[in-house]
Amino acid sequence: MSKLLSFLFLALFSVNAWASYILIPMDVENQKEHLKAYGITYWTLEKNVKVKWLLNYRGGSFLLPDSEAIRKECQIRGVSFEVISDSKTEQILTDISSPSQNMEAVVLEKAPRIAVYSPKGSLPWDDAVTMVLTYAEIPYTVIYDEEVLSDQLVLYDWLHLHHEDFTGQYGKFYRAYRSAPWYIEEKKNAEALANKLGYAKVSEAKRDVALKIRDYVIGGGFMFAMCSATDSFDIALSVEGVDICEPMFDGDPSEPGYQSKVDYSKTFAFKDYTLERSPMVYEFSSIDMTTKRKIPKETDYFTLMDYSAKWDPIPCMLVQNHTALVKGFMGQTTSYERDQIKSNVLVMGENKSNGEGRYIHGIKGKGFFTFYGGHDPEDYQHRVGDAKTELELHPNSPGYRLILNNVLFPAAKKKKQKT
Repeated sequence: MSKLLSFLFLALFSVNAWASYILIPMDVENQKEHLKAYGITYWTLEKNVKVKWLLNYRGGSFLLPDSEAIRKECQIRGVSFEVISDSKTEQILTDISSPSQNMEAVVLEKAPRIAVYSPKGSLPWDDAVTMVLTYAEIPYTVIYDEEVLSDQLVLYDWLHLHHEDFTGQYGKFYRAYRSAPWYIEEKKNAEALANKLGYAKVSEAKRDVALKIRDYVIGGGFMFAMCSATDSFDIALSVEGVDICEPMFDGDPSEPGYQSKVDYSKTFAFKDYTLERSPMVYEFSSIDMTTKRKIPKETDYFTLMDYSAKWDPIPCMLVQNHTALVKGFMGQTTSYERDQIKSNVLVMGENKSNGEGRYIHGIKGKGFFTFYGGHDPEDYQHRVGDAKTELELHPNSPGYRLILNNVLFPAAKKKKQKT
């Protein structure tokens, strides 16, 4: 009996000694819930437990200290995980650190405070980012013009811009929807809010909101934007103090010759674009490639760039995925004219055959920004009134993974970028 007890004790001791880490694999074969895996990582960081993000190792896997609580949370959320020994973990980290391997272990230190710039009352499925944050169970706070203009951005590490129109032209929906009750109501609400904040025009309020967001990034914040929030944001910065709105938007004519007054030096990402003057055209400028695309849906993919994990960990983090080829998807702003992207901005995802950037990243002051073209990575041509995407049907979406890479990025210990 004593020998049996000794054996059982040694067996239990061995399990506890060897089973010291949890590996959340992120490759295509071994993860059932790629999107919820980010939620587990965020949840762990919220408990003040550090996590290692293993860049380029099995699709960008996560390494966590072993605990019953983390195991249970993975099981509840359906996230695949492996319990590995100290020696196995040490071997993985040794392999990753080898100069011959394009891999790196980046320490994630704390859960970033997340804000979503979105009109009050918008539903989570109105926007891909709020949808995936909700699905991954990552908490966020909704803010809008009042909070931004009262300097509350300093409370957050990460800001997402809902598909907003920062030019004050109400999304250029005028031609198709000017008689629609929802358009009339949204215009009325926007004007009321601008007046409440002390502005005569919505365009003037949006301009100052864009400037506050610019200052937030320059001061060290991280901004992520999709669809029309990307180009309309840059346009608003470039026409500061210039009236580009026609009478149906702000009650008076636009300035004569406003194209010549565009100041590209003020933008984050874009240059040399021509503004779309007509209120009857569903487009802001020549930046967007939507109407220039000649790609059939069946072959519409974009390629993610390959970066050095050790020398360029920032873009490497942002492109972590279980595939280098991501399905394309449309939006009001689908993608970016390659020649109109500034040379100091990284094009992390592109469709070379069509000369378009899909997923771009840059540095502004002490902060960072990422622009992602398109509306919904799992709804190819999302239209007003379409049914919401059910992410339960797309738990391994590569397009949605790119969003969540950006969410975790502010948690990382930063290294100076070499590119």
